[in-house]
Amino acid sequence: MDPTMPDRVTGGESVRCQRCGCRLTPSASAVVTECPVCKGRSFLRASLFATDASRDQPGGFHVDDSIDAVRLAEITERLPEPGEYLAFIDDGRERVVRLSWEWTRIGRGLNADVHLDDSTVSRRHALLGRPPEGPRLLDDRSLNGVFVNGERVEWKRLRHGDEIQVGRYRLSFISHAPETDSRGSRDLRLAGAATALGGERATGAALRIAL
Repeated sequence: MDPTMPDRVTGGESVRCQRCGCRLTPSASAVVTECPVCKGRSFLRASLFATDASRDQPGGFHVDDSIDAVRLAEITERLPEPGEYLAFIDDGRERVVRLSWEWTRIGRGLNADVHLDDSTVSRRHALLGRPPEGPRLLDDRSLNGVFVNGERVEWKRLRHGDEIQVGRYRLSFISHAPETDSRGSRDLRLAGAATALGGERATGAALRIAL
């Protein structure tokens, strides 16, 4: 058998299905004998296609469009209330999901909190936790892996604007903080300026302006 064309994929190596082009990178303990997308059984080792720029995306398959920074800012601005959200494109439609649970299950399974119905997504693909120290993403033993900003991760702390790839989906993480009351902030700035100037006259003038 040609060593560059294995009939099975073991953990720690990356290969691509010769039939559909799906890239597989199973976890260390997994052994895969067929492509989860097309059921093909012929693979090509990753080192032979690393220079193929047209397919050199995380996962090796077609991925949906991402939400750019301008659009993400627009989505964040119109959110109804502060909190943490995932925004993504699903079959050409924009979806925004609020994260209301301590742990959010992402996957193809029917019990997933964020359900992504595509063969490139494992039934239990990823977990997004919201502990007191900050949100974090964990790979839930998925087949095709979890990527944050293009880098495959086992777990990763998330920040606003991070892009998560799960199968063919690109999900933008949104952390929407409460808005500061603009009038209250203005009053505080004016009061501070009055204190710096000193004297009752300056303070009275500043308070009249604030009103």
